[in-house]
Amino acid sequence: QVQLVEFGGGLVQAGGSLRLSCAASGIIFSISGMGWYRQAPGKQRDLVATITSYGSTNYADSVKGRFTISRDGNTVYLQMNSLKPEDTAVYYCYHIQRGDTYWGQGTQVTVSS
Repeated sequence: QVQLVEFGGGLVQAGGSLRLSCAASGIIFSISGMGWYRQAPGKQRDLVATITSYGSTNYADSVKGRFTISRDGNTVYLQMNSLKPEDTAVYYCYHIQRGDTYWGQGTQVTVSS
């Protein structure tokens, strides 16, 4: 059984920073991809950033230049700078191994104006 646990969410003022982390535990095989999605109230879950096993990254246009995704072993991070109120959402990490996708439980990020 694979479990993902996220840390680092919270309340921050606009312009501030937060760092999210997501640690995987359980039976871990080769992870082919990791990343973050977010879901604001009443909206669909949207991709924020991804990172492959080779370190290639991809970002949503709305966060480019402000967010940075990185990984260290089975842990994935999301450094969020210059936060805006529209970044308020529940952030979910995921990882893919052997064709299966695993999700974290989500962590709330709230950015006040």
